[in-house]
Amino acid sequence: MTTVGIINPGAMGTSIAASARAAGHDVLWVSAGRSAATRQRAAEQDLREVDTLAQLCAACDIILCVCPPHAAEAVADAVIAASFSGLYCDGNAISPQKAMSIAERMGAAGIDFVDGSIIGPPAWQSGSTRFYLSGPSAGQVAALFAGTLTEAIAIGAEVGKASALKMTFAALTKGSTALLSAIYGTAENLGVRDELEREWAMRSAEAVEQRRNQVRGVTSKAWRFAGEMQEIAATFELAGLPPGFFEAAFEVYTRLAGFKDAESVPELEAVLGALMNEGR
Repeated sequence: MTTVGIINPGAMGTSIAASARAAGHDVLWVSAGRSAATRQRAAEQDLREVDTLAQLCAACDIILCVCPPHAAEAVADAVIAASFSGLYCDGNAISPQKAMSIAERMGAAGIDFVDGSIIGPPAWQSGSTRFYLSGPSAGQVAALFAGTLTEAIAIGAEVGKASALKMTFAALTKGSTALLSAIYGTAENLGVRDELEREWAMRSAEAVEQRRNQVRGVTSKAWRFAGEMQEIAATFELAGLPPGFFEAAFEVYTRLAGFKDAESVPELEAVLGALMNEGR
């Protein structure tokens, strides 16, 4: 049995932690400053509570970090400051160069580093979620999830490879939704939305409803996706390709970030209003 720390048990992190628990590992989490919802998720999956990050770092062999991309470096630096000496896996949606930068700092502190990326929804169904891993110790992290709902796949010894896969995958899935949102906002502002939807409907009867729901449905996560678009832009720039697509997508999602705590999915008119009003 391996003692594993999870930072943090949000919707995705909890499912990853649950897979590690299902494989027989002891999984710890830090309760300080966390919400009642987080506490409930952790309790439901029988995660063991500790009070501080220092306690987590002292007790764990492996730490898995699943947090918003903007927090990845701060969390890594806090783990270094807490004198962790085991294996740290960053499972966040960050650029390859950011993963390599974190790996360098971890290495200087004597911490083994694995680059990770998660593709798919929270791992509650078989075959839905892949946890890609790269780095010299990628196989060690993959072994934590043998026979569980999280399909862990080691794809090489090079740090940055797992992050590059996530960035290129999310560029299409999340980037295209930002593009669609911008198209809707532009058509609304210029008075041609009805005509545009009529053209879509002529090609597919379901297209209009699907696209409306796609734009409405992304709003609760827009605050998180904004940071991810910045990471994707940096990834494209690293590869010698124009980053502007995703710099614009960052702006689109930033304009929608106010829907983070909405109690229900907003109507399309509210989404379009946020897109246009925030741009003035």
